[in-house]
Amino acid sequence: MAKTKQKTILRISFNSPVVLSFTLICLAAYLLNCLTNGKSNLLLFEVYRSPLTNPLTYVRMFTHVFGHASWSHLINNMTLLLVIGPLLEEKYGSADLLIVTVTTAFVTGIVHFIFFPGTALLGASGVVFAYILLSSFACIKDGSIPLTFILVAILYIGGQIVDGVFIKDNVSNLTHIIGGIIGAFFGYLSNVRK
Repeated sequence: MAKTKQKTILRISFNSPVVLSFTLICLAAYLLNCLTNGKSNLLLFEVYRSPLTNPLTYVRMFTHVFGHASWSHLINNMTLLLVIGPLLEEKYGSADLLIVTVTTAFVTGIVHFIFFPGTALLGASGVVFAYILLSSFACIKDGSIPLTFILVAILYIGGQIVDGVFIKDNVSNLTHIIGGIIGAFFGYLSNVRK
């Protein structure tokens, strides 16, 4: 009997709908910002102190995570999201990852709006930090705290605290810390529910 050889057809799959959609929206927002010479970020993708009577003030509390100041800013955030995000989406599910993402956007937007009236906030780094801390909870077993979580918390969150105190730049370290706390909180909650 002769064996028949079947051709394997490789297909591209949309394996991580939340992460891929988020990435595509960020890319579209960046391109739109380039085409509008920075006006779209100001209108839709930055949180800053604006009148509460302006409906876009509330929209920006969520959409600021899509805007990025430069190509390198976008690439740095999207690289980490695309590496970590699909694994998280597979483990926790699309709905839970979307909740983490939206919660991070809203909480960081509100905190920035209230406490930093003189500056604008944009970018997905708070979401990235939420994903990083959430990923460290992926291997919790029997109610134990993984050493990886402790190390990630010390390196990422501790590093942001040190940078926030000693380095004056345009990076919102508080947004990173808040994102990390939200990711850790959701990681803990998801493991308590099991």
